[in-house]
Amino acid sequence: MKYEILKLLSRNARSSAEEIATMLDITEAEVESAIAELEKDGLLRGYKAIVDWDKLDDAYVSAIVELNVVPKAGLGFEEVAKKIMAYREVESVYLMSGVYDLNVVVKGKTLQDIAWFVAKELATIDSVTSTTTHFVMRRYKEMDVDLITGNEDDRGQLFI
Repeated sequence: MKYEILKLLSRNARSSAEEIATMLDITEAEVESAIAELEKDGLLRGYKAIVDWDKLDDAYVSAIVELNVVPKAGLGFEEVAKKIMAYREVESVYLMSGVYDLNVVVKGKTLQDIAWFVAKELATIDSVTSTTTHFVMRRYKEMDVDLITGNEDDRGQLFI
């Protein structure tokens, strides 16, 4: 039951206990109790709106920055990850397997703001050995939410 509640809340955090109870055929009290327990146990860490930032007049730019890092003895990647998480420009930090170590999602007003942040802040952290920045051109889906419904892109169609 807890897993199903988490899935429903991840799709729509505004779902009421009554709506969830109806969908899962359980009581509203059971839903409220389960949610309280999920919050207490730290499985449910917060509720967040998914914003289509491209529709705002105040545009912003986001980028995915790949970092190669030398982990600290006894601390692994935790110390550098915590340092990176503290920057207001940073939205997300992930430890990765593969070619690079940390995936950092950053946000800024302009491409130059992000370039400056990467060059002056991220690249200068002692443990960081290299960075690769990928600018996000368009978001199609975020956190399981379709951001392009109704905005069909017909550039791929061939008219004869």
